[in-house]
Amino acid sequence: MTGMLPYGRQSVTEDDVAAVAAAVRSDWLTTGPQVAAFETDLAAWTGGVGCAVVSNGTAALHTAYAATGIGPGDEVIVPPMTFAATASTAVALGATVVFADVEPETYTLDPAAVSAALTGRTRVVAAVDYAGHPADYDALRAAVDGTDTLLLADAAHSIGARYRGRPVGALADLTTFSFFPTKNLTTAEGGAVAATDPAVLERARRFRNHGLVRDTDEMRWPDEGGWHQEVHEFGLNYRLPDVLCALGRSQLRRLGDFLAARVRLVARYDEALAGLDGVRTPGRRSWADPAWHLYPIRVLDGRRREVYDRMRAAGIGVQVNYIPVHWHPAFADLGYRRGTCPVAESFYAEQLSLPLHPGLTEADQDRVIGALGAALGAGRSRASVA
Repeated sequence: MTGMLPYGRQSVTEDDVAAVAAAVRSDWLTTGPQVAAFETDLAAWTGGVGCAVVSNGTAALHTAYAATGIGPGDEVIVPPMTFAATASTAVALGATVVFADVEPETYTLDPAAVSAALTGRTRVVAAVDYAGHPADYDALRAAVDGTDTLLLADAAHSIGARYRGRPVGALADLTTFSFFPTKNLTTAEGGAVAATDPAVLERARRFRNHGLVRDTDEMRWPDEGGWHQEVHEFGLNYRLPDVLCALGRSQLRRLGDFLAARVRLVARYDEALAGLDGVRTPGRRSWADPAWHLYPIRVLDGRRREVYDRMRAAGIGVQVNYIPVHWHPAFADLGYRRGTCPVAESFYAEQLSLPLHPGLTEADQDRVIGALGAALGAGRSRASVA
């Protein structure tokens, strides 16, 4: 049998290797000129909204929440169909997470559920662009209109996507990105925070660097000496090194190609699986240009576990994205209960991510399609497309 096909994989070229090698040979390994250059490059994809790069996608969420100033007594609304970090980083700052259900077609945060969950203590609504499909940001904005609640986009899946013609990164008050190897571009580990308010962006930049203040105009004791620096609010070391920013800049030059490859592969999956019994292909809205980080199908009739096991045995690295966050023991121990987000929980029971990444060949994809048909007992798959 041929090797396991992963559900996601980085695409690294000799240009990427050369960019990293040049950074390693420079005078800067950690915070240097590549950091600011990468932030500038990223802003070209966020409609000009300023960015602060950080050490990973979880750090991006933690930094973004910290930049809003949330703490004990504050509430953050989060969808359960996401990785745990979207919620856990808010809990780490002392906030209370309120889970709101997702929409049945896109599995992104339901604006009606947000309206029902809002209280006077809600400080942040965190939408998640599940699978790379943007949430309905205009409707979410309308839901929080007239309050002091900030809108955050967890865009770990969706850099390069567009909503009603507008780029992800410019749709919410804050946006977080992840550059993990399976994401749409990689810095090995890395992430970023975009913020429309320059003051919030500055707080994010301080938080990622221990909270250090080096501007003498803002110091309490500016005449201490040239070495002097102050911590006004506690932060952490979430800096992204120069060497990884160099990789990110090289990767970002190919982001358009990566996105086009994903769109092409999704179209092949859509065509191939359209007539396959027992499977529902992912939905999308007419106003969205998704980045397609995942290709999430629904396996019907209670057969998801069976199909998962059979495809893994056939060397197809399917994955389940995600366990509803409120089901994790850490949240169950805080009193969160199953059954509170029925749309997300029903989706989880059937969800299966098929392999999707720019390096996936059509032959690889046909292998996935054939294995899925066989796992469903469909006999010879008629799904292969030329």
